[in-house]
Amino acid sequence: MDIEAFYEQNEARRESAELEYGDEWTDAAGNRYELAWVEDTGELYLMVEPDAVVTEDMFGDFLLSDEPVGELQVVVVATVRSEDDLEDRLAGWESHMGEANSLRWLHERLSTTVDDLDDVD
Repeated sequence: MDIEAFYEQNEARRESAELEYGDEWTDAAGNRYELAWVEDTGELYLMVEPDAVVTEDMFGDFLLSDEPVGELQVVVVATVRSEDDLEDRLAGWESHMGEANSLRWLHERLSTTVDDLDDVD
């Protein structure tokens, strides 16, 4: 669903604080994603970032086009009950986000129970 529909579906999402967990996650095809957590709902979601059009103005400055809201697609990948639980599950995310197909690492972390995480790091 697009980002606006995501927020319209549940007003708690729009009013909640969100924690960002990077915008350089990639899938096997090289598509880029942003990862965020909605505090009030516990939803961890990925937003696919469409390729922005880059143009150059007459002064040589690079300008990025605005991303149309309808092109920002969102998928909820997990519901995590607390920020502490989320921090445990995503420990080390900064060093893994830039890897090729980093969504594989994310999937493995979200599939692991919290008790198992003590043995992973």
